[in-house]
Amino acid sequence: MHEPITGRMLIGGNLVESEGGQWLDTIDPANETIIGRVPLGTEADVDTAVHAAEAAQKLWVDVDIHQRSQLIHKLADAMLACSQQIAELETRDTGNTIGPMLRDVQTAAERMRLYAGLGYEIKGETIPATAMGLHMTIRVPFGIVGRIIPFNHPIAFAASRLAPALMAGNAIIIKPSEQSPLSACILAELCAELLPPGLVNIITGNGATGAAIVRHPKIKRLAFIGSVGTGMAIQRAAAEVAVKTVTLELGGKNPMIVCPDADLDKAAAAAVRGMNFTWQGQSCGSTSRLLLHDDIYEDVLSSVVERVGKLKMGDPLDPKIDIGPMNSNAQYEKTLSYIQIAHQEGARIVAGGGRPEGIAFEKGFWVQPTVLADVNMTMRVAREEIFGPILSVLRWSDIEEAIEMANDVDYGLTAAIWTKDISRALYLARKIESGYLWINTVGTHFRNVPYGGMKNSGVGSEEGLEELLSYTQIKAINLVA
Repeated sequence: MHEPITGRMLIGGNLVESEGGQWLDTIDPANETIIGRVPLGTEADVDTAVHAAEAAQKLWVDVDIHQRSQLIHKLADAMLACSQQIAELETRDTGNTIGPMLRDVQTAAERMRLYAGLGYEIKGETIPATAMGLHMTIRVPFGIVGRIIPFNHPIAFAASRLAPALMAGNAIIIKPSEQSPLSACILAELCAELLPPGLVNIITGNGATGAAIVRHPKIKRLAFIGSVGTGMAIQRAAAEVAVKTVTLELGGKNPMIVCPDADLDKAAAAAVRGMNFTWQGQSCGSTSRLLLHDDIYEDVLSSVVERVGKLKMGDPLDPKIDIGPMNSNAQYEKTLSYIQIAHQEGARIVAGGGRPEGIAFEKGFWVQPTVLADVNMTMRVAREEIFGPILSVLRWSDIEEAIEMANDVDYGLTAAIWTKDISRALYLARKIESGYLWINTVGTHFRNVPYGGMKNSGVGSEEGLEELLSYTQIKAINLVA
C-alpha cells in the first residue's frame, strides 16, 4: 500500500501551496482509494504566476537558441532519469497500463529534443518590396503561453508541449487535469531545479483554475487539448477579455476504412490497435469506427472479436496486463450508458459489453473492451465521441458510400485507409475530411509530422514545426535608404 502523495504547484520558481489553502484529492481508478492531493489553484495564484512569467520572459527572450536548447535537453534528461517513478505514478493516477506510461515519458523526451533542435527554424523572410530598401520579417514570442492538459497523457503533453513554447522565447503556465495531476508535480520539481524561476509555472486545480488562465488579459496565447465543448467555451471566454491566439486539439469520431483488397489479418490487428483499447479508448485519435466492405465484413469482424477477446484486464502496474480501468467514474458511467443506448438502437454486442466479473473488479471503473456490430450512421455510437473502449463496426458496399459515412460527422481528426491499390488510397486520402491520415498503418504519431484536426476537431497543428512557429508572431521591418 502506497502512502498518499502531496503535490505542490510551481510558481515563480517555488514549490507552493494554493493561496486559498484548499486541496483536491486524486484517486486510483483501479480501486477508488485516495492516492494523493494537489493544491486547488485560485485566480490569485494564476495572477501571481503571470507576474512571475512576465518577469522571466523578459530575460528569456534575450537567451540565444543554443542556450535554450541546452536547457530543454537537460530537462529531458532529468525526466528520463526518473521515468520509472513518473510512469508508476501516472499508472496509479490515470488507470493506464505501465508499458504505455513508460513510453509516454520516452515520447515526451523525444519531442522535447525535437523542438530543441528545431529552434534554428524560427526564421523570417526578406521581401523585395522596393529596389533600394530592405524589407524583412522576424518572428517574436507572444510573451506568456497558457497550456491546459487533458487527463489521458499527462506527462507526455505537459512536458513535450512546454518545449516549443520555450524555444520560441515564451514563458508558460501549465494546468494539468484535475483527474490526473500528480506527475505534473514531479515535472514542477524538475523545472524548479533546472530552469530560470518563473519561466515554467504549473498550477493544479479544477475548471475554475483553467478559466482564470483563459481569461487573464496578459496571457495572449492559449493552447488546449480536450473536448469540443470545453474548447468552444475557451474560445468564448478568451474573446470576452482580450484578443488572443487560441489553438485547440479536440475530439474525434475517427474512421478506419478497410477495402476488400487489403491485408485483412493486418487490418484486423490494426483495428484493435487503432481503437487504443490499452488506453480504454480514452484517446482522441482512436479509430472508433471500423468501416468494412460487404465482402469482408464477417471475416474481419470475427478476427477483431477474437483479438479483443485475448486482451487481458487487471492491475495496470502489471506489465503483462493490456487494459486497466477507465480514468474516472464519469467516464465509466458515460461508457456504459452508450453501450446501453447502442443496444437499444439495434447494435449487436459481439465482445465485452459491461463490467468484467471477478473480485479484482469489484471496485474501480472497469469496462470490458467492447465491439458493436451492425452499427449504422443513424445511431449515436456512430456519430458521437464516447472516449471509452467501444469499437463500432459499420458496413459499406461502394467507395463513395464509405467516403460519405466517414465524413458524415462533426469531427475530422484522424482516419485510416487500408487498401493495396495506391490510386484508391490517394483518392480516399483526398476525399476524407480528417487532418491526420494513415494508409496501411494506424496509431503512430510520426516525429515532426503536424497533428491536428478539421471541422470540430480543432484549430491549428501540433507535434511539428508548425507548433513551434505557432508560438511566435510575425513582425515586419522596413529599412528604406
